[in-house]
Amino acid sequence: MKRSEIREAAFFLTFEQLFSDETPDAIIDTAYEVDEFEMDEDAEKLFKGVVSKAEELDGIIAKFSEKRQLGRIPKVSAAILRIALYEMLYDDKVPDNVAISEAVQLAKKFAYERDVQFVNGLLGAYFRSRSGENG
Repeated sequence: MKRSEIREAAFFLTFEQLFSDETPDAIIDTAYEVDEFEMDEDAEKLFKGVVSKAEELDGIIAKFSEKRQLGRIPKVSAAILRIALYEMLYDDKVPDNVAISEAVQLAKKFAYERDVQFVNGLLGAYFRSRSGENG
């Protein structure tokens, strides 16, 4: 699978998880059973990483969301933001600008236009804050 396909599969899993009390493994098993989108071990790994860091990622989302409380952010956007932030923080193979660009592409595909702008703005603000910290 291409990286964009892995990210999209992880998005579907992350989005599903936001509505479910099931374990990540159960969500993955269901995805394989339903077979509505391509899955592989890399998508599983990304999804499990996002789930394991969800509290930290949500804290970042809450900090950089100036106008929306975390609970008021559409779940589509929350799932996209979690994946992008996870990649920015924990995946050295994905440059920050690529994580942001791919998140915006997912938002364009699955979210409303105003949410595309929100995702881009939040990730941009987070990126700028990190850039300032790192020199």
